[in-house]
Amino acid sequence: MTDQSLIVALLLLSYLCVTGLAAWFVFFPTQRKHVLIFTRVCHHRLLAAANTWTNACTTFSRFARRALKRCFSVAQGKIFEQRYIIFSAIVLIVIPVLVALSLRKFHTLEGFDDSTIEPSSVVSWLLRGEQLVPPPPLPPEIFVTKEVELFRPALGSASRDWALLDERFRQRLLQVFKIMAEQHGYQLVLLEGYRSPERQNMLANLGTQVTNARAFQSYHQFGLAADIAFFRDGKLVISEADPWAMRGYRLFGEVAEKQGMVWGGRWKLMDFGHVELRAPR
Repeated sequence: MTDQSLIVALLLLSYLCVTGLAAWFVFFPTQRKHVLIFTRVCHHRLLAAANTWTNACTTFSRFARRALKRCFSVAQGKIFEQRYIIFSAIVLIVIPVLVALSLRKFHTLEGFDDSTIEPSSVVSWLLRGEQLVPPPPLPPEIFVTKEVELFRPALGSASRDWALLDERFRQRLLQVFKIMAEQHGYQLVLLEGYRSPERQNMLANLGTQVTNARAFQSYHQFGLAADIAFFRDGKLVISEADPWAMRGYRLFGEVAEKQGMVWGGRWKLMDFGHVELRAPR
């Protein structure tokens, strides 16, 4: 049944009820008399109940007014009885305030020039903070050698696009790159930054020696994680068996942690080249 049919049926039913009630009143005068008597009785009872409620409200209002007057009278009497004590307390409070106000010194501040001052370019740059620029990309072939593939399978298809990283994480990671190069002599290389959910699942299928995380279980999917290695003599150095690389990984972890990042070298399943920023995603 449609909405329109339902409305028509309800209107028809209402019409039949009204006409039937009207016919009942016309053709059954005795019953009509009983209904009218019942209606009058209900009307009188409602009036009586309303009068009773009105009287109760009036009585309560009178009682409340009397109670308030009584309380006010008692309070007024108590205040009058204790007027000397109250006056003394007010004096003890007010006098120290007046003495302090009378002894204070008024200082007139010199006017200031509210004209607009154009900040220098150097100050503006310092206020914005130093925005580091990613290093130039390395040739793709250095990421697909047999030695690299041994330690990092499928690295050739990894993303090394710095623009896909979260801005906060990118600047902190670039600061780590800068410190490692200038203070410790290590040239870092971004092996992988942002990682798609499909690639995350593909790496997880390669085994737990690659990764334990599946899609959206890694900060890589949010641009908040990166894997790094070192660049020496034209080659990537990933092996942790290299003492020089192992020293670099530990320095890398220390510097990254000072920048507020989490280093994978402290995990139960250690990942020395991994860092992430656990910021709200």
